[in-house]
Amino acid sequence: MAGAGGGGCPAGGNDLQWCFSQVKGAIDEDVAEADIISTVEFNHSGDLLATGDKGGRVVIFQREQENKSRPHSRGEYNVYSTFQSHEPEFDYLKSLEIEEKINKIRWLPQQNAAHFLLSTNDKTIKLWKISERDKRAEGYNLKDEDGRLRDPFRITALRVPILKPMDLMVEASPRRIFANAHTYHINSISVNSDHETYLSADDLRINLWHLEITDRSFNIVDIKPANMEELTEVITAAEFHPHQCNVFVYSSSKGTVRLCDMRSSALCDRHSKFFEEPEDPSSRSFFSEIISSISDVKFSHSGRYMMTRDYLSVKVWDLNMESRPVETHQVHEYLRSKLCSLYENDCIFDKFECCWSGSDSAIMTGSYNNFFRMFDRNARRDVTLEASRENSKPRASLKPRKVCTGGKRKKDEISVDSLDFNKKILHTAWHPAENIIAVAATNNLYIFQDKVN
Repeated sequence: MAGAGGGGCPAGGNDLQWCFSQVKGAIDEDVAEADIISTVEFNHSGDLLATGDKGGRVVIFQREQENKSRPHSRGEYNVYSTFQSHEPEFDYLKSLEIEEKINKIRWLPQQNAAHFLLSTNDKTIKLWKISERDKRAEGYNLKDEDGRLRDPFRITALRVPILKPMDLMVEASPRRIFANAHTYHINSISVNSDHETYLSADDLRINLWHLEITDRSFNIVDIKPANMEELTEVITAAEFHPHQCNVFVYSSSKGTVRLCDMRSSALCDRHSKFFEEPEDPSSRSFFSEIISSISDVKFSHSGRYMMTRDYLSVKVWDLNMESRPVETHQVHEYLRSKLCSLYENDCIFDKFECCWSGSDSAIMTGSYNNFFRMFDRNARRDVTLEASRENSKPRASLKPRKVCTGGKRKKDEISVDSLDFNKKILHTAWHPAENIIAVAATNNLYIFQDKVN
């Protein structure tokens, strides 16, 4: 695949070879539901990588410093901090269990030595501070070293406490809890480019929050009809523009994307732009509406384009052209003939995410059988790769995979009938500046990188 460039890589030119770097997670065949990864996100520098799982835990990996004595050794990601972000709750008014599963994680731009991230389950968003401590104070006046209070009459001299070095400790503490604002399940959070506000979206509403204020938010989109029987679509994803703090988009289950400008009105019920591709009547089927539902929308880093993922394809839109996408990439077109069985086993409702490379020259999204797809936008080439422990030798190149749809199967091809639909890659992330990708496959996190000589 030619130059699917991350940050510093030129697109085009020599073929980019992806190779295995690391895999995190247990090898067990029986996977506990709580261990299934539900979101993956690099921070803005790419030095930290956060994952959330169905058990409400957040695990943060930190990239090690590169070894000077081995110039070709690449910094590996190792566990930096693990904490329980959300616990299971029960809504007694509605008699509903609220899962602890982490739906989304979003990093805030780093302002000081500490790192901040937002994590959300179905109902509650939390702002976490991750900080380091490698010194402790000793020599208190009013208490002993073991913490017991001293008798004030026995204190005869004033001591100045001193800081002594200690083993590095990484602490995660919840700084804000944003609750009680969503009636329906939260599917998206997005931090604004003003670094002060963020949005949260559920099935029918989008709210705007200030990071310092937890007891109120502004409702900026509300598509709930007066009569719920007239409900025809739901919000599936929402994101702020990376540079214009007044612009955001949200996608719907009808396969449309609306771009809104918060300068026009407080309630953005009238969109500024409406992105929809006309449907081809000849390809209409019972499943058309389900497979056209958009599961993810992402702005490019440049802010010029946005990408949408539906069940069978990923599309790139120019923000200046609403009538049709400028690129359409088929992810797994061979599944079109299998939609009936995918409907019966509920796989047709799977929500695949997508991501951009650091330079916007390539895009990545997941598929079934632990396959994931990459599309080089400049060279117009694509490749199917597999996240598998069988190919997990360090620096081992990933071999492109091909799916055979019928007729005689070649040696390296896999038949569409033997694909494992329980192994699915829904969540992926691309390092913001380098060709390093993180791929969540059930309870395992795979990290791949480009092969350097």
